[in-house]
Amino acid sequence: MTLTDFARRVTDPGACAATGSGAAGPGATGQAPAPAPVAGAGEDAAVARAVGREADGLAVASFVLGLVGLLVFNVLLGPTAIVMALLALARRTRRRGRALLGLALGVTDLVVLAVLVTGNGAVAWNFGG
Repeated sequence: MTLTDFARRVTDPGACAATGSGAAGPGATGQAPAPAPVAGAGEDAAVARAVGREADGLAVASFVLGLVGLLVFNVLLGPTAIVMALLALARRTRRRGRALLGLALGVTDLVVLAVLVTGNGAVAWNFGG
């Protein structure tokens, strides 16, 4: 089930009325079944909220990964933070500042990695002597 199917199922008012426990069904009373509801503004708003929450989550995740990447696994967490921040910005997150900060931290992760690798002369680096 996709996110849009879930939003339709949750916001579909006809689904609950048509499946009531006391309903005898459309054939028993001789009435035609009710027409299926047309996608309206309520569904679009629910989908937009779900996409907005997902984009906000991507922005927060990019910030956290970029911050943790300064200390450990910056070769992996830096690019991941960059990609998540760009996805959040493309999906028009409400947490734009956090996404931009995650992008900056991801780039900083890669810069720190480059400085430490060139200073150490190897792909692996450590602070010990």
